[in-house]
Amino acid sequence: MGAEVSAVPNEEEALFGAVDALLEQVAQDPLPPPAERKRLREAAGLSQGQIAKALDARRESVGNWETGRSEPRPPKRAAYARLLDGLAARFPTVPDAAVPVRDTAVRETSTGVPAPAEARAVSTHPAPEAAALPAEENTRPRPAKTAAPAAASPPVRAVRPSATSRRPGVKKAAPANTPAGVDPRFENGPLAVVDVEDGQVLAYCVGGLVLDVPAKSIPALVDWTLKEARLGQPKLSGPGKDADPLLVLTEAALERYGLPVALTEEERLAGRIPEGHKVIKQLVRADWKLTKRGFGPWARIYRPAQGSERACVQLCIPSWNALDTRHWGEAGQLPPAELARLLGVYASRVMTPRGSTAVTGLELMTALHPPTHAVRDEATGAFRKADVKTPGSLGEHPVDCAPCEAPDGHPVLKDLPRFHVRGPGEKLFEEAYDWARPLTDAECTKRHLVGIDVNMAFAAGANGLTVGLGEPTQVKNPVFDPKLPGSWLVDLSHVDLSRVKVGKEWVELDGSLLPSPFTPKGERPTGPAWYATPTVAYALELGYDVAPVEAWVRYDNGRYLDAWYNRLRDAYLATMADLGVDADLSPAEFLVAMDGYRNRDPELAIVVSAVKATVKGGLGKLRERPRGEGWKPGEPWRALSRPTWRPDIRAAVISRTRINLHRKLLKHAAFTGQYPVAILSDCVVYAADGESPLDFLPYRDGKPLPGGFKLGVNPGLVKWEGTQSVLWGEGVREQFDAPELNLARYIKDGTVTNADSGE
Repeated sequence: MGAEVSAVPNEEEALFGAVDALLEQVAQDPLPPPAERKRLREAAGLSQGQIAKALDARRESVGNWETGRSEPRPPKRAAYARLLDGLAARFPTVPDAAVPVRDTAVRETSTGVPAPAEARAVSTHPAPEAAALPAEENTRPRPAKTAAPAAASPPVRAVRPSATSRRPGVKKAAPANTPAGVDPRFENGPLAVVDVEDGQVLAYCVGGLVLDVPAKSIPALVDWTLKEARLGQPKLSGPGKDADPLLVLTEAALERYGLPVALTEEERLAGRIPEGHKVIKQLVRADWKLTKRGFGPWARIYRPAQGSERACVQLCIPSWNALDTRHWGEAGQLPPAELARLLGVYASRVMTPRGSTAVTGLELMTALHPPTHAVRDEATGAFRKADVKTPGSLGEHPVDCAPCEAPDGHPVLKDLPRFHVRGPGEKLFEEAYDWARPLTDAECTKRHLVGIDVNMAFAAGANGLTVGLGEPTQVKNPVFDPKLPGSWLVDLSHVDLSRVKVGKEWVELDGSLLPSPFTPKGERPTGPAWYATPTVAYALELGYDVAPVEAWVRYDNGRYLDAWYNRLRDAYLATMADLGVDADLSPAEFLVAMDGYRNRDPELAIVVSAVKATVKGGLGKLRERPRGEGWKPGEPWRALSRPTWRPDIRAAVISRTRINLHRKLLKHAAFTGQYPVAILSDCVVYAADGESPLDFLPYRDGKPLPGGFKLGVNPGLVKWEGTQSVLWGEGVREQFDAPELNLARYIKDGTVTNADSGE
């Protein structure tokens, strides 16, 4: 009898256990809002790692649960809910206290029906430019201007609920409702990072949105992206084209879709996987095509356009070195949500990446000035492509450069003798400064060498610059016109920097302590040489006459780079402001704000680096050289087929950038008697008694010298680059037996490597 009585509780306990297990599998009670989950954890003093260990989950997953990027799935969901209930009992919300509520999700029940209204988050509809930044950043306070500012990021855009999501917190593509002001075709943002979590393929979009991806293969993934994902970006200019959606594939996604996690050495050198790879065969069977560069780190998969309808998806594969660490830092190692945020900020402020930062910089020029436009056919009433190029653009077809503008090996030079070395009278050589000189006795008595660096120098050089849009015209014995872009053969050796015009007044200077504005090495010209228009115009500005003997000028011209500069400037300033460096800071406040700004939000700091690389890389692409491909001197290479292969535009920008810097050097020398000791591109080093730029820059009542160096974040203004001692500089030069070693190269941290080779 006793045995029968004791068996009842055991049987009952087993039934209860089975019911509990069943409830655990189906438990889908609404969880607290993401911000409340984070509050409870922090109130208990627990780390994300501790919770992840207890729930047998990844730390990144816990972080995603706390930001609303994703929701836990059974059986972890029930355990997580139990934990939160326990923490809520111990750490209740303070009455009447506002609990931050993320505006990017509406919780759903296990059936996929949105939770009751009282459980829904409130959408605040932030500004469009803030769309790519996470909501938790909103709580970061902006510091006083006298302290080192902390990063402040705008809120994310709202995400609507989906009644068909198979997973709580993860919404399917193509929802029914679209908020006002958002293009319904691209309501989920410009890009997505595709990852695999708990066996499910997810697409992490900007603003914390996570899409459920049903595709089982790369062709199916492309189809899903174009038909359901609603990814892409509206065109940047009226007659332009919308940006194609970008998918970033993580290592887990590569494995899921049958692609290698890393390229072999042979594949890396080729820049692509073999044509016979099974994924490429799948694409061919599905009638998808690849561009000539094949399936590489930045693969483009497309079908020929049908009228105005494009069918194209771009892939970015970080583990194949798509995100070069020189420009993107450790972006490729970030968790999917963080990577989507970083690339989303770049896409919203610059454009959706089209390849490397250099490629994107060049594509941005074309996107802002499309080469063609549509016109109505008077006979049929239908629209067709215009017969002429779009005004202000470079057109659809490349133009030949002038012989003096051509780099060595160009087809226009194929008749030159073999091994012929062109001198200044045959070749346009506009490059950035690489100049240094020995210290004077007076400078050796100073204690420090202080480096200042021009912000976005080449972007500032492009601002307002008139460049050629069409082909060059040769002119003999021309009258120089400073408003006419071109290349001029002229002798500037008579310009004496010891007596020049600064503004409207002639001033006496020590010309031996200044670099020549006409050569990258700062050497005075010895005879006729080819120069871009800004260089020759500067000789006139200094008070000297010029008499060109020949020129290649472009009568079709315009300010082609203005829109390009404006967009990159705005992207740079907006991101720096998010990092706490505003344009209206005083000089002292600016120096404080710049101290450690990268540590306030490392992801946004990567965006700053990428924007800078977009400027330099885009300008460099204007004169792209052969990249292997079996090229031989005298033969054309692939880049020559682009309308944007324009070495004359690159030369004009570099010329103007160098002249802008030299103008500031003269102003500074004339006013203070101080001369630079080294210049490398946009970095200038001065000898000073103090360690700060404020110890030698001439500020009066907080106002800088007009036309001189000014501290600030805007392009063309300067920041502090680094300070070393004069003893360090002299020691390095003595160590390498190089009295004119360019100290600007090493001023940032004092580390000197390969000094002899200048690397």
